[in-house]
Amino acid sequence: MKQKPEVCILPVAGLSTRNLPTTKVLHKGFMTLNNLPVIQYAVNSCAEAGIKEIVFIYSDDACKNMFAKYYAPAPDLEARLTAPSKADLLKSVQKIIPAGMKFSFACQSEPKGNGHAILMAKDIVGERDFAVMWVDDVYINKHGAGIMKQLCDVYEKNGGIVENIMECKREDMVRYGALVGAEREGNIVRAKGLVEKPKLEEVPSNYASMGPYIIPNEVMKILPEVTKGSNGEINLTDALNLAAQRGMPIYGVLTEGNRYDCGTNADLLKANIKLALETSPEMRKYAKDILQTLS
Repeated sequence: MKQKPEVCILPVAGLSTRNLPTTKVLHKGFMTLNNLPVIQYAVNSCAEAGIKEIVFIYSDDACKNMFAKYYAPAPDLEARLTAPSKADLLKSVQKIIPAGMKFSFACQSEPKGNGHAILMAKDIVGERDFAVMWVDDVYINKHGAGIMKQLCDVYEKNGGIVENIMECKREDMVRYGALVGAEREGNIVRAKGLVEKPKLEEVPSNYASMGPYIIPNEVMKILPEVTKGSNGEINLTDALNLAAQRGMPIYGVLTEGNRYDCGTNADLLKANIKLALETSPEMRKYAKDILQTLS
């Protein structure tokens, strides 16, 4: 049995141009889904799985300072929220930092791709296996374990590369990394490799590589060998594929729960509407009343 990872890399470098104009001054990780910054969903998922360290890959000091300040103790603020009428606000602030969680930072000064971003955490990760999450994809499982714990459970049993996957229409697979040589058993898909954004006529399967990922430390040693892909960047998918070619198994997991894409302003708006309607009878009634006035 493999030991579950204790560190997760969260790449937050980049300009977040798809979320302008807000991201001119605010990182997309602090845009809210159901009143919670999207970055908090990632950190909470890690905490649930027993991960004790988050490594933020940032692009400049302004980016770093946002996350450092948000994930720093705030005794002055908490002191102002001690009144009984503000108990809920105090609790929301105290829940920002999960118990025992450590936050580290590594700089990606040039936009060379997500694989290059992961490599920037090499010294912090050391010899440990690690997880990787994309902060603008939020996964919520209302009836069981969160996505990171689901992946960690598979990793502890099987080892290898473990990643969240989705089954997509063939025409949609050109947007994602695709599993090669896929063989499914239950909710686990064993694969022989990955290909990044294949041409439609070359799509090898309907299983899309989405992340998060649990990754053996050997991949960190492979990343420096990866050359630029068709997008001109160093892609994590190519490093995982190279590891698979050298005999490392890949396990795709069709995880339980819903995905909320927060990558663009339009997607974030849809995600907020969907989650609000799923979780709040009051919001469902409100939406029904609004729709009646518009009809």
